[in-house]
Amino acid sequence: MPQFRSEDVPVPIKAEKVITELQEANPKVKNITFLNLDLASLASVKAAAAKFLQRESRLDVLINNASIMMTKAGLTKDGYELQFGTNVIGPALFTQLLLPTLRETAKINNQTRVVMLSSAAHARAPSNIYKFSEFRTEMTDLTIVPVHHGMVATNPHHASEGFFLKPFLFAAIAFATPVEKGALSQIWAAVGPDAKTGQCYGPIGKAESGSKTSQNRELLEELFAYIQTELKGHVEKIV
Repeated sequence: MPQFRSEDVPVPIKAEKVITELQEANPKVKNITFLNLDLASLASVKAAAAKFLQRESRLDVLINNASIMMTKAGLTKDGYELQFGTNVIGPALFTQLLLPTLRETAKINNQTRVVMLSSAAHARAPSNIYKFSEFRTEMTDLTIVPVHHGMVATNPHHASEGFFLKPFLFAAIAFATPVEKGALSQIWAAVGPDAKTGQCYGPIGKAESGSKTSQNRELLEELFAYIQTELKGHVEKIV
């Protein structure tokens, strides 16, 4: 699987190149469409969802895979801390905008899923910081699967400027799981017949309990309520 890491190459060009290579590798795959989406912009999220809904009437699997980490301090276009806005607020809005279509699809496909990519780092977070899986897992009509794939040899640390941290991260990546194997965790969560809603999974279907903080119901409800308040005016509230 090709890896495109140059930030100088526009995203649509990267995507089209990947699509071409996928179709060359498997000629039977014809309909792969690039959807431009900036999770750090609520306007972009809404535009992407609207474009998808104009074109499609069903959605069997949604994988919230994109995320950033170790970025320079900054804010999203809507004023949220950059990582929180990109990793939590953006995916929450995108998922909720597509929720009606997901639920309609679930009426004809009982394996309709939302896969939430997380990070193993949440287990080492301080007790007053917690990772929200961006979505409630009590929805009985959908399978909601939180998953992390461990340390994979990608470049999420590219923006890190720590004098000692950056060399350490580059060295750690050399021993990380190859991208091809790392992607199996998402694929398993998306199509594996044994995936259970609300169960947190580690690499390739390994069931995990998550940190104590991630299981704190009161904190999860508090954050869920906060997100619903922030998304008010952009999408219907989940009830």
